Amino acid sequence: MKAKAFDKKFDEGKDDIMKHVDMSSAARPNQSKRVNVDFPVWMIESLDKEAKHLGVTRQSIIKVWLAERLEKTAANH
Repeated sequence: MKAKAFDKKFDEGKDDIMKHVDMSSAARPNQSKRVNVDFPVWMIESLDKEAKHLGVTRQSIIKVWLAERLEKTAANH
């Protein structure tokens, strides 16, 4: 089935599109795992201020900053 026809079936919602999907090789890339981290109050306040300035959530800014740091670290090894 062409993507356009698949999209049309999905958009119309009249047909079960799952019968057209091969799930045998499906994978969930970048799965998440929840972790708890304790931060000092001043750090939370700074994160919230920066997140508000950028229009994102605290969680988003933490993820982006950690990803940037990890990529930089990986590039140096």
